[in-house]
Parts: sequence; C-alpha cells; structure tokens
Amino acid sequence: MYMRVTQRQIYGNVVGRMGTALSELMESNLQASSQKRINRPSDDAVGMTRVLDYRTSLESIAQYQRNVDTATGWLNLADNTLLTVSTNLTRCLELAEQAANGPLNADNREQISYELRQIYEQMIQLANTKYGDSYIFAGHKNDEPPFEQALTGMSTDDAFADVGYVVQGGASSTIVVQFLESGEIGGAAPLAFRYSSDGGDTWTDGSLDAGSTTLQLGGVSMDLNIPEGTTVTATAVDPDNKNSNDNGTWLYVRPTALYKGDDQDAVHTVAYGAPSGPTATYEGVGYFTSDVTVRIDSVEPPTGDRIITYSYSLDGGRNWVEGNTNPLETAGNTRLPVPGGFLELSSYAARAVGAQYVIKPQRANVDVEISKGETITINNVGKDVFGGIYQGPGDSAPSAVFDGDNRNLFEVLGRLIAYTETNSQDGAAQCVEDLREVDKFIQTKNANIGGRENRLSISSYMLQTMEDTETEALSSIEDVDLFELTTRMAQQQITLQSVLKSSSMMMQLSLLNFI
Repeated sequence: MYMRVTQRQIYGNVVGRMGTALSELMESNLQASSQKRINRPSDDAVGMTRVLDYRTSLESIAQYQRNVDTATGWLNLADNTLLTVSTNLTRCLELAEQAANGPLNADNREQISYELRQIYEQMIQLANTKYGDSYIFAGHKNDEPPFEQALTGMSTDDAFADVGYVVQGGASSTIVVQFLESGEIGGAAPLAFRYSSDGGDTWTDGSLDAGSTTLQLGGVSMDLNIPEGTTVTATAVDPDNKNSNDNGTWLYVRPTALYKGDDQDAVHTVAYGAPSGPTATYEGVGYFTSDVTVRIDSVEPPTGDRIITYSYSLDGGRNWVEGNTNPLETAGNTRLPVPGGFLELSSYAARAVGAQYVIKPQRANVDVEISKGETITINNVGKDVFGGIYQGPGDSAPSAVFDGDNRNLFEVLGRLIAYTETNSQDGAAQCVEDLREVDKFIQTKNANIGGRENRLSISSYMLQTMEDTETEALSSIEDVDLFELTTRMAQQQITLQSVLKSSSMMMQLSLLNFI
C-alpha cells in the first residue's frame, strides 16, 4: 500500500513539533521565573487545592501573629506604666515618712505637699496612658481618658464611715471643715462650722441650714449622702492654735480621681413582660461573657410537683434553645441554668409564663484571638488597678473603689496630700503603711501583666513554628526542583534546536530540487 506525503503534511508536522517543543520550553521558563511548579490549576488540580489550603492557613497564622504583636504592645506599655507608678510610690513613701517626722513644721509639710501634687498629676497621666489611639486602662470606652481629676470628702469622725460625698466645684488645695456646734446633719436646727483652704492660716465661718446636707465652701459644695440621724461633734477651737486640736468632727475636701471607663463588676438583669413589685425579684448569677435572654414558656402541672419550661437565646432572640426544664421550687429561689450561670427567680410572680429576662453582664475586657479558639485579655480595668472613685450603673453617686482601703492608690495619695496641706503629722504617719500596701498591690497587678506577656511570648514562638512547618509543606508541593528544572530546560533547548534544524532540512525536500 502506498501513501502520498504532501508538502502540506510535512509542514503541518513540522509546525506541530516545533510548537510542542517551544511550549514545553516556555512552561519551564515560567517555572524558572516564578520558582513554582504549580502556577495555574491546570498544572496540578489536586496540588493546587492543597496549596490553597496551606495559603489560607498561613494567612490565619499571620493574622494571629499580628494580634500577638498588638497584644504584646499593649501589655508591654502597661508593664512599663506600672513600673513607673511603683517608682513614684517609692518617692511618695519617702515624702510621707518625712511628713510624719515630728521636728517638721507646717511650712515644711506644705513644701512636701507641692511635690506630692505633682506626683498626683503624673499618676493621672499614667492612668490615662494610650497605645496608639486607645487608652489601655479604660475597658471598651478606650476612646476617652478613663480618669479625670476630682474632689471627694473624708472625715476623722467614725460616724462618717458610711457617708458618700458628692463634691462639685474646684479647689487648688485641701479644704478643711470644723463644726463649731454639735448636732444632727440635716436635722431641725442649723449647724455652725468654719472652713479653711490654706491649711488653717485663715478661716471662714459658715452655717449648714436646717434640713440640709450640703455644705457651701466658697467655690466648692459638698453634699453629704449620709445615713439619717448622723450627728457631728463640735470642735474645741483654741484661739492660740489656728489648727485647733484633733477633736470633734473634721471634714476634708481633697483630691482623688474619677474613673469613667468600663467595669467588670456587675451583672444586670432586665425583665420584659414580668410582674413588677417587691415580690417579683430576679437576678443573673454567674460569669457571663455575653447577653443571655431567658423566656418562661410554661409551668406545669397546675398542682403538685411543678416543672418550669424555659428557653434561652444568646443572640438577642433570633435563635432559641428550647425545651429546657427545671423543678419549680415552692420555697426559696428557682434557678434556671443558662450558659455562664443561672437566672435566679425568687417568687411565683417572677415565674409568670411569657416573661422574658435579659442578663446583661458588664464587659470591660478587650480580648484578642492569638490562636484558634484561644484569646487573651490585653487591657486592664483602670479602677481595679488605680482605684479612685467610681459611679457604676444604677449608683446614685460616686463612691471609693475598694471602700477606699489601702489598695486604692488615688485615695491613699489624696489623703496624704490632705494631711500634708493641713499640717497633720499623725495623718501622714497613717499613710506610710498604706503606701507600702498600695505598692504591693500595684506590683501584684504588674505580675499579672507579666504572666500574660510570657504567655504571648510562648504563643509567638508556637506561631513561628507553625508558620515554618506550613511554609515547608507548601514549598514541597508548590515549589519547583531547581536541579530537575535546569536539566529539563537543557534537554528542551536541545530538542527545540533539533526540531528547528531537522525542520529546515525537511522543508527543502521538494521535487523542484530535482528538475
């Protein structure tokens, strides 16, 4: 059998072979330029799927590492801030010990108070430290300074232990008040008093009106949120001693700091569609990380051992977990288990079918995710570190954090300033031990921050290890073998040159050459 080979067939074969050789060489050149074996899905469909998975994993690791870097920045700044606070407290302790020294006079203590005032203002600035645009001690309200300078009151009289002071106005130095008459605050008779804003050098007389609990002290008013029936004792004023004696009822208006950020204290429960009044009481009990809505669905049977059926929602009522049951207590509180704790209902009135309750926790913590399912708190609640005074949700007036004890930096420092400005040696002596306790408390808080910093260091190392492992696995699939590629490219170049040379020779074969 004979087959005729035409010039067209020869040309087609030549072009096909040439195109194949050139395409293979171009593909190798692409791999050489990108250093990747897989440049498109068609190169290796299964391999490309694995490559995309590894890339997604590496992007997640990179985001976690950025979160770790941010958290490290916040905590390092908080660490350095509290170290500075501790240094300042050491200086305050030195000044307090000097002020408690007997040979010092009023002028000496006043001179000490000047430096204490400067340290107090610096402490406010340290408590308002920012990382970028965020205040690190403010909770979620970190776009505004958490602390501001404020005034509060205190007394040497034990009868004023439970008094809440609401002070308005401004004063550059401590105001001391002495009552000149004994009697009941807010009683039927007015009470005479005197006050001084220059440490007792000069005094101004005043009178507390009958039925009133507000003292007018020049540019400052001090309202005494005081239990009914609280009495004051007259101070025996010695004409030859402008500061009189430490007897009777003395009040001071002194500096402190007002905390305006978030807290992590309370759980507030709000009722909808439930009976109101003293018999319908309810409370969320536990540690809740988000709002929990609870709905009472039924209480059956009508008599005997009754079962309460309820539902709860973690997304504001869009989705419900239904069919939860619990025995209805006939005496005492009924507790309904929900994520994070319980809804405690104290009476039948609070268990009305159809009633809804929203457990709303205070959430001051700023958490970041540093690995899958693992978070870390990067901020600190300012009032739980520095103290001061704070008016929480539902409170009628600000009150001293920690009840003003020796964990409350701003209260202890405020007392020391008041005592030095009013020449009270005994008061300064009381502050010496308080300052030591404050410093211990600050160091404890700093140790907590240090623990979180160590955890971040370990997390960063683990993320780097994971990144190296994932990168190596990705490289084994995606990257090209340079030795193999170089050898293949050399072969492909020889092949292409051979095709070109043989093609040129074949294209010259024609019958016309033999005519």
